[in-house]
Amino acid sequence: MERKNVSFCIFVIGALFFVFGFVTWLNSILMPFLKIACDLNTFQASFVPFAFYIAYFVMSIPASFVLKKTGFANGMALGLIVMAIGSILFIPAALNRSYIIFLIGLFIQGIGLSLLQTASNPYVTIIGPIETAARRMSIMGICNKVAGMIGVITLYNAILSGSEQIVAQLEFATDPQTINNLLQTLSHRIILPYLIITAILIALVVFIRLAKLPEVQEEEESNDESKHSLFKYPYFWFGVFAIFFYVGAEVIAIDYLIPFGDFYNIPKDISKNFNVYALIGLVVGYLLGIVITPKLVSQRTAFIINILLAIALTVVALTTQGLLAIVAIIMLSFTHAIMWPAIWPLSIHNLGKHTKLASAILVMAIAGGAIMPLFYGKLSDIYNPQIAYALLFVSYIYLMFFATIGCNIKKK
Repeated sequence: MERKNVSFCIFVIGALFFVFGFVTWLNSILMPFLKIACDLNTFQASFVPFAFYIAYFVMSIPASFVLKKTGFANGMALGLIVMAIGSILFIPAALNRSYIIFLIGLFIQGIGLSLLQTASNPYVTIIGPIETAARRMSIMGICNKVAGMIGVITLYNAILSGSEQIVAQLEFATDPQTINNLLQTLSHRIILPYLIITAILIALVVFIRLAKLPEVQEEEESNDESKHSLFKYPYFWFGVFAIFFYVGAEVIAIDYLIPFGDFYNIPKDISKNFNVYALIGLVVGYLLGIVITPKLVSQRTAFIINILLAIALTVVALTTQGLLAIVAIIMLSFTHAIMWPAIWPLSIHNLGKHTKLASAILVMAIAGGAIMPLFYGKLSDIYNPQIAYALLFVSYIYLMFFATIGCNIKKK
């Protein structure tokens, strides 16, 4: 593909990754919001990321078959439409203060995003040389996280600003009707933001249709190679679990920062920015990745270095107290930045005709963001939010295995 066309495609896909980030990282605000509005404990609130990310597990394989029929570009437009349907469900959920409807809306959003991710991630990888795939993925990551910052700040100000006063009133309220009225007032705050989100998603459908993205073909292999089953590529399957544990770690390191601040009685005026700081760390990590890979260091080497740094930061978070422990968790996001861009190309390299199905399975593994937070939430309720972060060691140990051994185990 010509350089001009590649640049245009990166711009369009960057806009989609902006949407991914805006919607995805709102979960870090939805959890404390719904915990108050629907009177939940930490484990129950952890079903917010569960409902959102488990959709990737359910939809990713069907998404690959949809893409075979529609192609990458039409699949992206369809994913945006599904996301819009999920977003509009937040209106009846807020009106009825129904946690179940909120979760259904999140699940449908996740279905739309899984379709978008299944289409856009391989598209970004394939439109240029594999050696610079991590750089292109890093650019997409920047779009994703900048949108996340904007979304977190915007949604917090729209729905959680002043919530401490409502919580204070709830502590002294004894009349059930008064309590219900206070919670309904809080719940209704989410209606306008999600009406706007729905409108933006529909506008993006029009944008994608007008952009007329060119279709690209997966890399070809020889006739002999193309006869191999996907099960003949061990490094790919190790990559699937790497995505699972990476996404689980990333979600835990960001979505629970406000509750971690509550654990140390950090005022909401301060803790509300913790998620933003974490997303800034991700952006800095992506920018650094663009500069140093592959010119100064290979994406695999950068991957290993950041895993070691993540392990060290987790040790600090578990062995210190207060703001220092919180800062260590925030800094984990910097180390996570290189992981997604490194895992994808290491996992789908030389898969030829299997690339779309493989990408769908990798997106399916994003369900790590559904499963691992449930364990974190339960550990947090049993022990405390700080001790629960020990769960991150499971992710980092496996990621080290993939980076050093798993990604080098070639076709059988």
